[in-house]
Amino acid sequence: MKNLIAAASAAAALCVLPGLAQAQTAPVGVYGTVGYADAHSNNVDLGVIQGRLGYRFMPYLGVEGEGAFGVKNDDVTVAGVTGHAKLEHEFAAYGVGFLPLSPNTDLLARVGYGNTKVKVSALGSSASEDGDSWNFGVGGQHHFDGVNGVRVDYTRQEFTKDNAGHADVYSIAYTRRF
Repeated sequence: MKNLIAAASAAAALCVLPGLAQAQTAPVGVYGTVGYADAHSNNVDLGVIQGRLGYRFMPYLGVEGEGAFGVKNDDVTVAGVTGHAKLEHEFAAYGVGFLPLSPNTDLLARVGYGNTKVKVSALGSSASEDGDSWNFGVGGQHHFDGVNGVRVDYTRQEFTKDNAGHADVYSIAYTRRF
């Protein structure tokens, strides 16, 4: 996985050079996304619907809020008992850095803080657990007509509780500029 991330970072760096030479500017303003994300954590694979609302206040900087809820459960086994895990919700706020490659194409990096709540059900009972996390990620987006587009990204969630671990979240989304 580390090699994959290193290769993707190197490829992104090579893409940056032509973009910097062209000195492209991207539109500023409100944007939103809605999409699907796959979250992996401690041998649990959950599917979520994810939405974001953001404001790009200059070509290179913005902020965004994110919310998600689970749509795909996963089976988990603890001490020989099998149960079902589901994401109840996830909320986060991010600072976003954009690198415009053209007026309609950007690379992006984001750093933020969030809260995630997961519910596990087994043997007729259930328990919920929530955790705060520092989040960071990279991605890219392209707007086909200047307004409507697609965004893909990877986000790492590092949970703050002792031994809580981390989650790797891969997402694809429809994005719209307003």
